[in-house]
Amino acid sequence: MSNAYVLSAATRARFDREVAKYPAEQKQSAVMACLSIVQDEQGHVSPESEVVIAEYLGMAPIAVHEVTTFYNMYNQRPVGKFKLNVCTNLPCQLRDGQKALEHVCSRLGVTEGGTTADGLFTVQKSECLGACADAPVLLVNDREMCSFMSHARLDELIDTLKKA
Repeated sequence: MSNAYVLSAATRARFDREVAKYPAEQKQSAVMACLSIVQDEQGHVSPESEVVIAEYLGMAPIAVHEVTTFYNMYNQRPVGKFKLNVCTNLPCQLRDGQKALEHVCSRLGVTEGGTTADGLFTVQKSECLGACADAPVLLVNDREMCSFMSHARLDELIDTLKKA
């Protein structure tokens, strides 16, 4: 079977730097870093790249896939330029997290998990983001936390991102 994902020399060097942080018998500990590197390069973690990471780290491909699917930060398919993860876990639910998700989806004309036709936004529900007191909250591109997201603040964020 031929993999569509090829580990470049530059990527291998980045993997090597991450693996070097662990004892040789624990190189599998670098799996999350390797997944992040692949996602940084191709925008998502493809099944083919999971196989390559597994081979590199001496792991079963299913073990890599389990990590990919456990964490929200790994995109398993291409996403928009701006990935909006809206927390809908119980504390946020009690403070309008679901309504925030529905508002964003309605405003952008997508269903939860969808990407806008222009490829600009992907909207996803999220598990706890660790900012329950600031609900409703959302995370932009797995990096920027936005708190107290009323409908007006959500609209403002969307307008700002569209201009970026």
